[in-house]
Amino acid sequence: MTLPPAVVARLDALAEEHSLPLSAAAQLGALLGCLTDPSSPTSVRDPEAGVEVHVADALSGLSRVGHPQAIADLGAGAGIPGLVIAAARPMATVVLVEATRRKAEFITSAIETTGLQNATAVWTRIEDFGRTDAEFGAVTARALAPVGVLCEYAAPLLAMGGHLVCWKGDVEPVEEAEGLAAARAVGLEFVGLDPVRPYPASQNRTLWTFRKHAETPAQFPRRAGMALKRPISASEA
Repeated sequence: MTLPPAVVARLDALAEEHSLPLSAAAQLGALLGCLTDPSSPTSVRDPEAGVEVHVADALSGLSRVGHPQAIADLGAGAGIPGLVIAAARPMATVVLVEATRRKAEFITSAIETTGLQNATAVWTRIEDFGRTDAEFGAVTARALAPVGVLCEYAAPLLAMGGHLVCWKGDVEPVEEAEGLAAARAVGLEFVGLDPVRPYPASQNRTLWTFRKHAETPAQFPRRAGMALKRPISASEA
């Protein structure tokens, strides 16, 4: 589809702001075109809104993601932030993990449309993926689960020194305490909390970053659903 001139200009500005490759703005524009489809698994389909909610928001965490060789995006949904990161980091292999078949198929179709040859969609549960031999320098997740659950999901997948980057809304003190406890239990250390203001309408958005500094105990990942049903408590960490 043909994007409105204002959207094209905004993509160009974002590409310059984040020092993206020359191909990135066109690929991100094609991604916004995919998201306009009524069947896309997102409620934000208008490109003028999507360039902020999807693209600008995803790029806000780019400096925390860094330049690893392999990146996993967990609970990838409509492919955000994973496909945006793939456009921004063409030298990295980006694996988008999604448990819902319809969403995984949408991501695969979007990869073909955008020409993002470094991205792959995997249809599986996160816990099952965590039992593979795959290892990543960065793991991302946006609006997926409580902080502690994300730490448990990501730790088995991270290489030593790798980073978990979580896009979150406002986090209550209880979730924060449980998240920090879970991080300690699975071999992660808290790196920082950044306020995220990528576009004017965004409010109460935060970026949480953890680093793997110790081996993850062998009992992780637990079987599917356990991280949500029985989250690690501060007394267990």
